[in-house]
Amino acid sequence: MKASERHALSESKSRRDFLKLSGQVTAASVLAGIGPRLYAGEHNTIKLALVGCGGRGTGAVADALAAKGGPVKLHAMADLFEKRLVNSLKHLKGIAPEKIDVPPARQFVGFDAYKKAIDLLSPGDVVLLTTHAAFRPMMFEYAVKKGIHVFAEKSFATDGPNVRRWLKAAEVSEKKNLKVGVGFMWRHSEARKQAIQRIHDGMIGDVHTLRIYRVHGPVHCPPLPAGANEIAFQLQHPNSFNWVSSGFFIDWHCHNVDVACWTKGAWPVSAQGFGGRCYPEAGNQFDHYTVEYTFADGTKLFAFSRHMNGCWNTYSDYAHGSKGSAVIMATLGQPKPKIYKGHDMKPDNLIWKYGKNDPNPYRVEWQLLLDAIRQDKPHNEARRAGEAEVAALMGRIATHTGQYVTWDEVMKSNFTFIEDIDNLSFDTEAPIHADSEGRYAAPQPGITKEV
Repeated sequence: MKASERHALSESKSRRDFLKLSGQVTAASVLAGIGPRLYAGEHNTIKLALVGCGGRGTGAVADALAAKGGPVKLHAMADLFEKRLVNSLKHLKGIAPEKIDVPPARQFVGFDAYKKAIDLLSPGDVVLLTTHAAFRPMMFEYAVKKGIHVFAEKSFATDGPNVRRWLKAAEVSEKKNLKVGVGFMWRHSEARKQAIQRIHDGMIGDVHTLRIYRVHGPVHCPPLPAGANEIAFQLQHPNSFNWVSSGFFIDWHCHNVDVACWTKGAWPVSAQGFGGRCYPEAGNQFDHYTVEYTFADGTKLFAFSRHMNGCWNTYSDYAHGSKGSAVIMATLGQPKPKIYKGHDMKPDNLIWKYGKNDPNPYRVEWQLLLDAIRQDKPHNEARRAGEAEVAALMGRIATHTGQYVTWDEVMKSNFTFIEDIDNLSFDTEAPIHADSEGRYAAPQPGITKEV
């Protein structure tokens, strides 16, 4: 099985595991108290266009189709690779065939396929932007220009110029009253919301330290096959290449960075980091990262990312304050947040816990977005997503370059991996090349430039 296929299965498995662990819990709190609706689209139907038909996009469509409050149909699909589109369509037809209406005339393949899919939508419809981060600002900009509501998966940009492009489009989307949901579903986790609200209310005192961990098995990038198209190969192994996905420190760890900053109520102002690579299967990435973020008041966020077999694994987030500490997430499937007096997280010190299953935030985020469209309520997460991306970029850049990196440096940076992403094709020269063995060099702190 190819790495890209394993990644797609991993994405789908994460959603399936969450659904299983959530049991029969629904987003009832979101649905309660809904008044008269302003429906969008002909016959009240909200049409969807899926741009990027991998595991994330396919899962996001399934979540959208499960929403209540009015009909939703998948209307168009676009991808760079026909096989991925075909497999996604087959899977979705198996889930909700009555909600899938994508004949061959509305199936598009190629670098301009996203425009063709978006052009088929009307005001009130939604495009799902679930390709890799390299293309996210460009596609978001086009959707906003067309006046189409957006659901955009993380991550959102690969470098300073492109995160500015995203933020500029975000500003326009706000002025147009477009509804924009993003893939930071943990912002809609009831368990996390309750824990973080208690932290904001002072239950652990002044927050001075946050710790976030994503340490588990590796992302695998095989050697470049002889004669392969290098652009296509790198696009098919996205998390192994900065220019495609922003790299897996960002693409995978940005959730945790966002939640930590939400807990703190601020974005960091600087970062420094250490990392390296022990194994060759990580593309042009490190396979371990440790980042120290600093907030304006001098307090710290420590981010730990390691992707190796045979090591201690955890996927968890913690906060420490002047009076106590908190588990914000204990496991991926169910966060199980707890708050303790002091910093010894033992049962005797427990003062609060979220003692039930968390409503599935993948479903909640879609219910909120579609309700906002139907009722014309404010709902735009694009600016916050871009700011979280800046924070994540600071960590990757600091680690790869070995430099102390500030928020302002990222926002003013002119460094970019691809000069003309709008005109990328399979004939474009790849921005990074494999060696004679088909392997890619890791970053060299002190030499590598990313800002």
